[in-house]
Amino acid sequence: MSTRLQALLDAVESLPHDPFPRYGLALEYKGLGRREEAVETFRKLMDGSPDYLPAYLQAGMVLMDLGRADQAREVLERGVDVAGRKGDGHARSELMAALASLS
Repeated sequence: MSTRLQALLDAVESLPHDPFPRYGLALEYKGLGRREEAVETFRKLMDGSPDYLPAYLQAGMVLMDLGRADQAREVLERGVDVAGRKGDGHARSELMAALASLS
């Protein structure tokens, strides 16, 4: 196991309620081509920190890469709702663009 991956796993364990280490872990899994683990880590992140917007776009992209368009659409739509509620127009537009690419 890489030192970086281990450091992220340790950070998630020691800071279970901080979304940033879990987000970093999910991105690391994505970068390592471990997409199923990335999806699961993003799901845990979105469940535990539903307002953490970056997770929705990244999770949607991984799901698209896996050919799971319906699941990607669901995640991206949830992200659009969160972005709208938070008033984050930039994140909302990125999520909408990702949704449009599914059509």
